[in-house]
Amino acid sequence: MKRQLHLLVIDPQNDFCDLPPAWLPQDAAPALPVPGAHADMLRVAQLIREGGGGLTQISVTLDAHHRYDIAHPAFWRTGDGAPVAPFTQISAQQVRDRLFLPAASGALPRVLAYLDALQQAGRYQLMVWPVHCEIGSWGQNIHAAVRAAYNAWEVLNLQVVAKLSKGSNPWTEHYSAVMAEVPDPQDAATQLNRAFLDTLLPAQQIYVAGEAGSHCVKASTEHIADYLQAQQGKPALARLVLLTDCMSPVTGFEAQQRDFLAAMHERGARLATSAEVLPELLVNALVNALA
Repeated sequence: MKRQLHLLVIDPQNDFCDLPPAWLPQDAAPALPVPGAHADMLRVAQLIREGGGGLTQISVTLDAHHRYDIAHPAFWRTGDGAPVAPFTQISAQQVRDRLFLPAASGALPRVLAYLDALQQAGRYQLMVWPVHCEIGSWGQNIHAAVRAAYNAWEVLNLQVVAKLSKGSNPWTEHYSAVMAEVPDPQDAATQLNRAFLDTLLPAQQIYVAGEAGSHCVKASTEHIADYLQAQQGKPALARLVLLTDCMSPVTGFEAQQRDFLAAMHERGARLATSAEVLPELLVNALVNALA
């Protein structure tokens, strides 16, 4: 019998890929390249090309940011009015001490409320990243090999790859594909995306790939695991398969990805490479062909 096999690719976007020169258009460069991401995406594309006949659904998430965003430099100034460099971490206490301040003076109360809530959640400290995945930019586009592979899958299967946009609310970080770090009660797009999560419930296997394993893949998978467990019990976590050769960490956050993978394995998820899961996709494709 045909099995429901769902591939979820987190943020396979140009700005996160360490693309070689031959892959770059003139005067363009990735804003936040993750070492190893280009090779990761080539493996994702190969998996779709070779095993796509066994996939019943593909979903792709997309970072979609404005230039003015709480995690971008334009939002911030130092206490003496100087620009804030990318890769600066900011805490609520530093803002209270006026080491860093929002560039918009009226934003201070909302910023402090956000940073306090972020600290209470205990998942991440605010990071000022380089401007990345700006809406409409080349950097927001999907890695060309992945896009070509899933476009061919759409045509062959007469089925749409689900594309989920996240991150357009400038007042909260949105690492997870299914919920912002601090949901905005006035913005449904930042709250738990139950509609998408429910598309994962019927799957016998949910294969997870993408960038970066230390951040958006981690945050998305943790939320998905919590939802699966709440809806279907702890055994449901065995249906999560993390494709370890199709994700890489942001430089300096290697331990964060390593600890995430270990924690998910401890919870019951499977760790596998794309080559290891290809045979099960091919078997499912054969079942589909014979049905």
